[in-house]
Amino acid sequence: MTLDELVTLYRDPPDGVRVNMIMSLDGAAEFGGQAGPLSDATDQGLLRALRGYADVVLVGAGTVRAEGYGPVRLTADQCAERWERSGVASAPPIAVVTRTGHVPASLFAAPAQRPILVTTAHLAHAHPELREHADLLIAGDTAVDLAAAVTALRAGGMHRILCEGGPTLLDELVANDLVDEMCLTISPTLAAGPATDRPGAPALTAPTRLALGHVVTVKDYVYLRYVRPGHDATP
Repeated sequence: MTLDELVTLYRDPPDGVRVNMIMSLDGAAEFGGQAGPLSDATDQGLLRALRGYADVVLVGAGTVRAEGYGPVRLTADQCAERWERSGVASAPPIAVVTRTGHVPASLFAAPAQRPILVTTAHLAHAHPELREHADLLIAGDTAVDLAAAVTALRAGGMHRILCEGGPTLLDELVANDLVDEMCLTISPTLAAGPATDRPGAPALTAPTRLALGHVVTVKDYVYLRYVRPGHDATP
């Protein structure tokens, strides 16, 4: 299946929160603090395509810092499709959930594309300068109320919300029953968690890639088998 064929399966985003995440075979959402090492060109292409169908891209501040997020960039074809769909050709803004306001300068690389900082009344009061380069969405007094944030985004006309993580933000969305669609890429890699402090414990320097032996679906369950390349995957 080509990337274009894959993308056609995602052209009907929900009116609500769509989550797009990647996970290694052993359950890691990142390697070395970033999701990039788990990804490939197809997964990255899908990520960019999903942004074209969103009204706003919701991301946790930790992910924004780790991945060096900047404004969303769309192709001319994506802009044309957005205009045809909704009469809006501009790229969706990035909405960052943050309790500290600590976000990278790369987020403000395009002054015409102001990001949204989803934050607390306490932070907004303590740091009024944040309004100089970002729009503030206040959701909660001292802790971010995600349910209130999603309601506010939707009230502002941003009905199709694409969440790109990270895991902490996803956990909070799930806990608040706010996820309407989950798009999960399973990376054919073993990534391991943070290195143990046990003396002599090894640590991976790069994800270990495995090969797909088979994929079978039975009553909505997906059964995957991955093997080390060169090993026989037949029964």
